[in-house]
Amino acid sequence: MKKTDTTPFDWRPFLLRWSGEWSDSLPGDETLDEEDETARRDRWLGFPPASEERIAAMEERLGRRMPPSYREFLEVSDGWRHAGNFIWLLAGTTDVRRHDNESGLADLFEEYLDDDAGPDERRNADIWRRGLQLDVESDITHVLLDPEDVDEDGEWAVYTWASWRAEAPERHANFAEFMRAMYREFHMLHARPANGEPEFANGTTRELDALMEQARLEALRGDGERARQALDEAKEYGRPRAAGLGDQIRRLLGQTHMVHFEDMVCDPRYAPEVLPVLVMDHVVQPHRDDSALQYHLHGAGEDVVALARATLEQVRGGTYRYTAAGPFGEAVERARELARWGDTDGAWRTLRDALPVWQPLGPDHLAPLGWVADPLLGTLLTPERGRELLSTPRGGQAGEAPAPTAGLDPEGLAWLADPGPGHDLTSYRFVLVEDVEPQDLPGRLADGDEAVLGDPMTSDEARRRLLGGQREFSSYDDKALMAVGRAGTRWSFAFDGDPAHFHPQRFVSPAAAAAGAGTRAVVVWSGLRNRRGAPFFHLSVAQDGAEQYAFTYADGELRRTGEIPGALDPDRFFGSREGATGTERSLLEAVTAEFGVRLPRHALMGGRLHTFTTRSWTRPPADGEGYAVVGFG
Repeated sequence: MKKTDTTPFDWRPFLLRWSGEWSDSLPGDETLDEEDETARRDRWLGFPPASEERIAAMEERLGRRMPPSYREFLEVSDGWRHAGNFIWLLAGTTDVRRHDNESGLADLFEEYLDDDAGPDERRNADIWRRGLQLDVESDITHVLLDPEDVDEDGEWAVYTWASWRAEAPERHANFAEFMRAMYREFHMLHARPANGEPEFANGTTRELDALMEQARLEALRGDGERARQALDEAKEYGRPRAAGLGDQIRRLLGQTHMVHFEDMVCDPRYAPEVLPVLVMDHVVQPHRDDSALQYHLHGAGEDVVALARATLEQVRGGTYRYTAAGPFGEAVERARELARWGDTDGAWRTLRDALPVWQPLGPDHLAPLGWVADPLLGTLLTPERGRELLSTPRGGQAGEAPAPTAGLDPEGLAWLADPGPGHDLTSYRFVLVEDVEPQDLPGRLADGDEAVLGDPMTSDEARRRLLGGQREFSSYDDKALMAVGRAGTRWSFAFDGDPAHFHPQRFVSPAAAAAGAGTRAVVVWSGLRNRRGAPFFHLSVAQDGAEQYAFTYADGELRRTGEIPGALDPDRFFGSREGATGTERSLLEAVTAEFGVRLPRHALMGGRLHTFTTRSWTRPPADGEGYAVVGFG
């Protein structure tokens, strides 16, 4: 087993502090039984120390020498009252005994064992037969010392279990760790006194609150990890503010489980910043009822509740838009514009560079957070970028700026040939147009009502919306759903990552239509790793409304027109033995070098972009060519 800290635990000051804080937490007019009244008066929850003879007699009775930390505890107090809030009396030398499945819980846990059960699952059943029981009086809470779970120092693990708390017993490394946990539980349940109870303030709470204030300043100076550790410790004691402060750090690191921002979400100062994130994390959970969100708003004023309703509608509809005050807010708008056209790396740099001028909404606000729920900006967050944000001094605090994280987008086009996490594009097509803004592409590649950009959305959302509204499908019509954005300096792109079947005899390149006066257009359609037919590749380049050159590789043959530059000559790429992926990569690298273009992988694969539907990429059927049209009422 893992070796624990060998430093002896100083039991007496710890137990004295606990006893005094317990006494002070009781209302003065509360009626107690005789033993508790004595404990309150004496400020001592324990008993007289156990002599060595009593300890030795216990060990002889049980046939085992007790673990060091439990022995040392008994030498200070032979038992303990109110260990946490659900164990009213903890065993001393005369009360500790073998449990021997007295509770019948071994049988209960064994019912769930199967042939594949691991050591932890078997332990959950066996502990009830071999463990020593320490709970004497409790609220159906069991405490067992496990003589078989022993570390190198001779310490035994302690297991606690209550049917209403957890499915499996909770493990503590040793008795001292168990008692520390019970002390934290005592603090947790007294941290917010009910009406009539005295203020829960003592040396421990003052130390923790000072620790939190130091952590708050450290977080703003860029030491987010140290701040998180301090806040997590304060949270274990139930200190108000600790969870709300720490949840901001956890959420920026990509954690969503049990992140609720506690009191902050109900505070009108902070709700506009943290509420959208809480709502977004709620919305993405399938089948979650809105009552779960309302639970976290318990105690909120009507203004915050109204804001929550409006935010829920915006997040569900994809219309939520993060705003911030001052220079940082101006940077947010610039970042959104960059992300809107696919430059997510540039958008992140814009936000990051503006962090030093960001100002909190109040003393408990550690970092800008609402942008995580923005449909365009939220896709910028990664755990690495979250750490970079948290490591950047802000809110008027000074500190050393961290090294920038690497961008998410590779240069050029060659990444299209490399399957990776979240994408494996075996067929795709795109149009690149020079000296044309992305919003102008529909006017060159579409007609009528289709020559407009849709709202930014993911490729899956855009395709579902398109197919959901389509009532007629034709076997000769090939209108492409394209995402648009910037393809580098002076170039814009329209990209389709899930094209229809390639028909080389009927294919019509949109390059000439895309290339107006004074502009060039490049069309690429690749299916060299095509899974739905023979491999193919097409490249066409047009200028001033006319195609300049093109080639198509399909059915094992090459067709070409015009004077193709040597760098793009298809004879350089086809007929080699480097395989489809190698050929595809070489072709994409050649197009990158020839035109100085790139496509944003992160935005195309996981971001949100404007989309539109092009005119058909195939010609109408000629005389004698059959086709089918399927309609839905």
